[in-house]
Amino acid sequence: MRSKLLIVLLTFFTIGFGQGDKFTVYTEPLVGSEFSIKMIPINGDTFKMGSPKREKGRKTDEGPQHDVMVDDFWMAEVEISWDIYELFLSRDNASEEKSKGSIELEIDGVSGATPPYLNYNKPSLPAVNLTQYAASQFCKWLTAKTGRYYRLPSEAEWEYACRGGEATAFSFGQSTRQLNDYGWHKGNSEGKLQRSKEKKPNPFGLYDMHGNAAEWVLDSYDSQAYIGRDKGVYNPVKNNRKLYPRVVRGGSFKDDSDRLRSASRGTSTPEWKKQDPQIPKSLWWHTDATHIGFRIVRPRQEPTKEDLFKMWVRPKKEY
Repeated sequence: MRSKLLIVLLTFFTIGFGQGDKFTVYTEPLVGSEFSIKMIPINGDTFKMGSPKREKGRKTDEGPQHDVMVDDFWMAEVEISWDIYELFLSRDNASEEKSKGSIELEIDGVSGATPPYLNYNKPSLPAVNLTQYAASQFCKWLTAKTGRYYRLPSEAEWEYACRGGEATAFSFGQSTRQLNDYGWHKGNSEGKLQRSKEKKPNPFGLYDMHGNAAEWVLDSYDSQAYIGRDKGVYNPVKNNRKLYPRVVRGGSFKDDSDRLRSASRGTSTPEWKKQDPQIPKSLWWHTDATHIGFRIVRPRQEPTKEDLFKMWVRPKKEY
């Protein structure tokens, strides 16, 4: 009954508010560069978020399982690469004419990143050791550059996309027997970040959702976030003022296989800035988080002008 109610609500929001561009695969060109971002349409629906009690490797913060409904959105086919993030960092192409989206936002009004104290990034590999704020500011810059709204995925959107329509521990099944075909982890990465798209995609056509770089989402971490959701929830996002901990998803090349499950939840920690000598510490870089990257989403229903800034992470200084 709850699932039917959520589906009815989804239908109402889809019809009641209308849609923008055709809901198909598209490539977002980064004008003034050779790079682009391929965006995959993800049809929203109701799904079971979290893991069942008997799932191997399950942690208590993954339950109880509950119904979640998410709206349609596009998600980047791969994690944002250093080549692309460096465009935001350098602003070399900031003066180029932007694409003709409907959002008017000045590129010069988006805060630019400071150079990293320790930079482990390499061309053609996913961008890493960024803070959640740094990832979100890239989304804001990309929005200003293209006129289309981009942000980090919510934790619910990320898990829904990772599952690819499957209810099993991984998008490809219940056991780890096929994991080497789909993801980079501690057992096969040789301790190194790898290029994107070297493994098979999930059923939605998304690469590296299991492993390689763990990925930032919008949510603050709460070990009891799922408690009280027994009636189902619609597009949930957990957000509080504390800087730590916040959620990363997907596991990484440093992690054991159980941390790559679709429902597994990772958390940020101040230890990720252990080598940062700045006071206050950088808003932009986690000197010791060489396993943390991000990918972006674009909701099919564009937010109102009033809501435009709500899903971009605000800065918070560290002392």
